[in-house]
Amino acid sequence: MIRLARIEDTATVAAIVHAAYVGYQTSIGTTPGPMLDDYNDLVARKLVHVLEENGDILGLIVLIPEERTMLLDNVAVRPDAQGRKLGSRLIAFAEREARAAGYDSIRLYTQELMTENRARYVHLGFVETHRAEEKGLKRVYMTKRLSPT
Repeated sequence: MIRLARIEDTATVAAIVHAAYVGYQTSIGTTPGPMLDDYNDLVARKLVHVLEENGDILGLIVLIPEERTMLLDNVAVRPDAQGRKLGSRLIAFAEREARAAGYDSIRLYTQELMTENRARYVHLGFVETHRAEEKGLKRVYMTKRLSPT
């Protein structure tokens, strides 16, 4: 089940993000952006959805509506639940949400050195649009055109 995160989920959401991204700190040489986000604020603004099974939160997605597209700001799966295609389920959910909101595309960005993430997004149909450095992070921006339902 994927549902909106509730305020009481905030600590779990932050813990999942930390666990999912902490391993990248050494390889990219800095703290990944999602580890710096304010999940109290994001949950309160109803921007976080969680994937829950049997009462346990296994993953999450942060979706931010923009003027022309939906921003997939973060997707994270608990390390002990990875390898079960939960991230793909969350991204498919994001695409449905974007379509339901009237968007014909969804966009994201990832750290330049997170090559396995970029490859996963390409596999899911995202294409690189550009690269830029923001907040000291070298980012790769990607977009996916959504077909009508």
